[in-house]
Amino acid sequence: MCGRYAITSSPEAIRALFRYGEQPNFPPRHNVAPTQPVPVVRLADGVRQFALLRWGLIPAWVKDPRGFSLLINARGESVCDKPAFRNAMKRRRCLLPADGFFEWQATGGPTGPEGPKGSKRPFFIRKRGGGALAFAGLWEAWMGPNGEEMETVCIVTTRANHTLAPIHDRMPVIVPPEGFDLWLDADHVDALTASALIAPAPDGLLEAWEVSTAVNRTANDSPDLLARLTPAADSTAPLPAPAKPAAKPATPPRRAQKPKGAPDQGSLF
Repeated sequence: MCGRYAITSSPEAIRALFRYGEQPNFPPRHNVAPTQPVPVVRLADGVRQFALLRWGLIPAWVKDPRGFSLLINARGESVCDKPAFRNAMKRRRCLLPADGFFEWQATGGPTGPEGPKGSKRPFFIRKRGGGALAFAGLWEAWMGPNGEEMETVCIVTTRANHTLAPIHDRMPVIVPPEGFDLWLDADHVDALTASALIAPAPDGLLEAWEVSTAVNRTANDSPDLLARLTPAADSTAPLPAPAKPAAKPATPPRRAQKPKGAPDQGSLF
């Protein structure tokens, strides 16, 4: 899955990569979260267009969004078949600029940023050496009974590559620049053909390191969230599994006296 990501490249660098006509000026964002407005690139009359959409897709057939769970991700294996995504996959494909994303490695609790404290370790994943990426996305326009309109988007995901598999089993679909036209041009490229881009990123493309749990709070948004928590090992190799608690020391000889009030050993996140 992808539940948080970062956009840190300059507006000029992102515009140069995606080649849209608008010249938006937006600040870096280090902790983009669902329900927030996010930049997307899509085609309008055959021309690439920059737009801001709300992250969390609402299908057009939903009657009341207040009772509908937001769809922040769409599993790439089923986007051509599931009712929530198949129309958007046919007609409304887009790209989401990003400089990296966060994922949580389970260490004994549910995966994702909102589980019990101490159950997971956050990692930041980016292009090796840095630089902007393009996530595959789907967008929808929802129209309310009183004429209100809302445009929403979700990120298409696929199985993790070897670099990320030790952290999580899913990752965003990353579209290479040479695939932008294939993904965006829904007028001339059908959904089945475009789905050829739904695949794990090459193993050498990304690097990952552990970061502070401060990213768990959506209110936090600073460059410190991307800082390495520990020295990074070679991110092309599998990451080590969470450490097991140290074994208790052997029972002392019968004649030795245990110091009064000695504490038992505890466990670690």
